[in-house]
Amino acid sequence: MSERRFEELTPATMTPEQKRAADAIQSGPRGAGLRGPFNGLLRSPELCDLVQRVGAYVRFNTAIPAALNELAICIVGRKWTAQFEFYAHRKLAIEAGVAPAILDAIAAGRRPEGLSDDQAAVYDFTVSLLETGQVSDADFARIKARFGERGVIDLIGAAGYYTLVSMVLNVDGVPLPDGEPLPLAPR
Repeated sequence: MSERRFEELTPATMTPEQKRAADAIQSGPRGAGLRGPFNGLLRSPELCDLVQRVGAYVRFNTAIPAALNELAICIVGRKWTAQFEFYAHRKLAIEAGVAPAILDAIAAGRRPEGLSDDQAAVYDFTVSLLETGQVSDADFARIKARFGERGVIDLIGAAGYYTLVSMVLNVDGVPLPDGEPLPLAPR
C-alpha cells in the first residue's frame, strides 16, 4: 500500500463530534497531534473517544512498569506486522530501558536471549495470548505473582488495545516518517 486510505483530517474538515474526540486526545497525556491510529479512528468519533481513553490508561496508568509494557506492545506490533506501531514503540521501549537486541530479536520473530525474569514472564504471557488466545497456568501465575491480578488484566488490556491499534494502522496504511526503513519483515 503506498498511500493512506483515510484522508488526513484537519480542524476545518472535522465534524463537531470529531473535533470533540480530537480535543480529548490532544488534551490528554499524549499531548498535541493526532498521530498513529487516531486519524482513522476519528471516522467513528464515539468509538475513537472510548478507545483513546482505554489507550491512555493502558499506556500511562497500567500496573505493568513502562519497560515491560513497551515490550508487550512491541510483541503485539510484531504479531500484526504493524510497522508504525513497532517503529514508534521500539523507540519508547529503548527509552524505558529495554535493550535494542531484545527488540531486534522480536522484530525478527525470535525469542530474545538474555531476558530478565520479568521480561521473560511478559514475553511468554503475551506471545502465548496472541498466538493461542490462551495462557498457561504457569504464565498466569508468574504475572500474577509479580504484578497482581490487576497486572494480569492490564497486560491483557495492553495486548487487546494494541491489537486494535495495529489493525487500524495497517488498514489505514499509516506510513513511517520519511526516510525511515520498515522495521519488520513480512511474516
